[in-house]
Amino acid sequence: MTHTATGKLPPQTEHAAPAHDLAAENRALRARMAYLLEQAERNHSIMTRHQAFDLEIVGAGNFPELVGTIFRVLPVISELDSVTLTLIDEDADIRTVMLKLDVVFEDFPGLIFVETLDALGFDLGRRTTYSPIPKPVLGMYDKLRHAPSFPNAPAGLQSVAQVPLLRNKRIIGSLNLGSCDPTRFTPSLGTDFIEHMASIIAICLENVISNEMLKYIGLTDSLTGVYNRRYVDRRLLEEIARARRQQYPISFMYIDIDHFKRVNDTVGHGGGDEVLREVAGRIKNELRTSDALARFGGEEFVVLLIDANLESAAFVAERIRASVAGSMITLSPELQLSVTVSVGVACLEVGTAEGEPVAIARQLIERADSLLYDAKEGGRNRVVSYPAE
Repeated sequence: MTHTATGKLPPQTEHAAPAHDLAAENRALRARMAYLLEQAERNHSIMTRHQAFDLEIVGAGNFPELVGTIFRVLPVISELDSVTLTLIDEDADIRTVMLKLDVVFEDFPGLIFVETLDALGFDLGRRTTYSPIPKPVLGMYDKLRHAPSFPNAPAGLQSVAQVPLLRNKRIIGSLNLGSCDPTRFTPSLGTDFIEHMASIIAICLENVISNEMLKYIGLTDSLTGVYNRRYVDRRLLEEIARARRQQYPISFMYIDIDHFKRVNDTVGHGGGDEVLREVAGRIKNELRTSDALARFGGEEFVVLLIDANLESAAFVAERIRASVAGSMITLSPELQLSVTVSVGVACLEVGTAEGEPVAIARQLIERADSLLYDAKEGGRNRVVSYPAE
């Protein structure tokens, strides 16, 4: 063994260096493991939140509930700064039905309707509804290019993803996601997760819209396109409860086409159907969007007027009467008919909505019907009104 001048052994530098490297490597591994564990916990939390989101939208019972859940929950669980939804509605069928079912579109500023597939902004090649199937488009936010998909974009929006909503290889719209993080959505990012999320949303949208369409058909008179008695019976109960809480009057009209049997005898049932459609249209033109018009059956129509006292309801009824009687109904270039209506108007004044809503609704309808009978007995083509007892 070699000794130094002092008689001590030289320091074991060759063995100390590997020990130091091993400790550093262990620290690095522990840090890496902690990072991976943190990422795994974060991913598990994200997956759990999205599974809960999936269950919530699958359980949505109607269109407003579904869309409201998407706009309320998705930005939170996905840490997004903007979420919008674009739906293809070529003939405005969705909008028409939803309005009929009292959906308030102003409550959903992130809901966008377009009439053509091209308006979605995807590269569709031959640009047909069924092919090719586009992939999500990810990249930096461009104010001009992305304005249709993000009409109310928040300040500082940096990156966006436009994800097609597909049902049976058919494009029904797009889910539009935006972030103020410029690295959140880049062209190199994998899209499996957002495509899966969009597929769940697309399924829920199609199911809910189909159910709402069926509901609309069940509440609508197929001949005239206005509501049917089933709708008014349901709506009247809702409005009585609301009027009780908010303290406003509601009025009810019972309208009957005078001598309608003569119309059918003269021009046949086909001509009678045309008269019914025209009268329904003239009545509707005199109403507000908040009012409800329904065909009760045969030649009878009813109108429910919200927040309308007897005086204002009688005024509207007189306008309806004058509109129907004011001009001939043209069935063909050679055939025109003069038609009139009689109207009974009853009102449920503030403070008189106490009691069982079903009984109140029945009394209101019966009162309007009785006043209609008075109008008929009084000579027809007139309005008779009086407060409901």
